[in-house]
Amino acid sequence: MPTYWKITDRAFVNGVPTGDLGPLQYFVSNQGPLDNLANWQLVSPDDFKTQLVAAASQFPLLDPGANEQQNHVTFLVHGYNNGWQDAAHLYQTVCDSLYTGPNSLGICISFDWPSLGSLLGYLPDRDHAKDCAGDLATVFSLLYDWLLQKQQDAANNPAKACKAKISVIAHSMGNYVFQNALATAWTRKNQPLLVTLVNQLVMIAADVDNDLFEPGSSDGSDGTAMANLTYRVTALYSGRDAVLGASAGLKHFGTRRLGRSGLAVRPPKGKDNVWDNDCSSFFPDSVTGLQIHGAYFDNANVMKLVGDILRGIDRAVLVALGETQGNAWPPPAP
Repeated sequence: MPTYWKITDRAFVNGVPTGDLGPLQYFVSNQGPLDNLANWQLVSPDDFKTQLVAAASQFPLLDPGANEQQNHVTFLVHGYNNGWQDAAHLYQTVCDSLYTGPNSLGICISFDWPSLGSLLGYLPDRDHAKDCAGDLATVFSLLYDWLLQKQQDAANNPAKACKAKISVIAHSMGNYVFQNALATAWTRKNQPLLVTLVNQLVMIAADVDNDLFEPGSSDGSDGTAMANLTYRVTALYSGRDAVLGASAGLKHFGTRRLGRSGLAVRPPKGKDNVWDNDCSSFFPDSVTGLQIHGAYFDNANVMKLVGDILRGIDRAVLVALGETQGNAWPPPAP
């Protein structure tokens, strides 16, 4: 079975990935380095699905009470200013941290969208991200149909129950891609209620409005879709993130960035499955404000927190265990 999985709507010119939008394509790989296109094999959508279903079918079938031990199929959605190689490096980092070895969470799939990317090009990239969201919506719409069928199969024969939880890790503007994708999928499926498509969503340094989950906000319908289709939403943020400070200054329309300020209201009205956590204390002074935007993935304590969030450990337990706060910042008084 493949070790690495990638879905991309990045256009290719003469076999070279570009920053333009193209048709959905599916790749698998068994070896790195993952930034080398030669290590990836292009497969058909049906072949990708067949291999993925076969890989997930090898997960153990656990008792319902063993929820935290259940394996995942996780989608990773990268952020702004990530070319093919940048996205591959991030994906490799996440796989190495959470999806390898005896404590592997299961399978991670990279959704690689063609970010234009630069701080000064924020607005064009935001529009481009919204264009790319339709392709991710197609993926999640198909996944929704498959999960409904698995629910019916399980009702007829418990041995055929789905063995995997679906989870998402989204970074930076990748959260805007996912926000729009899930809202589109929710609309396509006639806005189902009480249907969990995504078990755990971790929004890291999210470059989206911090009132996303509030009724009456400009993106409130998107937030409702995300909250309704997701069992739990966790936003990890830091007020020390200079990248999000710059993006907010470039297009401040009255809302702050979720990944810099956290939720506008805690918990959002009518959405107690949404929470946030300030990760500023994990990063020492030596990590600059520009570096913090991507430093979550290089910090072992943050990645342990992400892993335990994905496993479904209760937020109060995470707090009690001391996993939600670091001790690297602020520096001790002289």
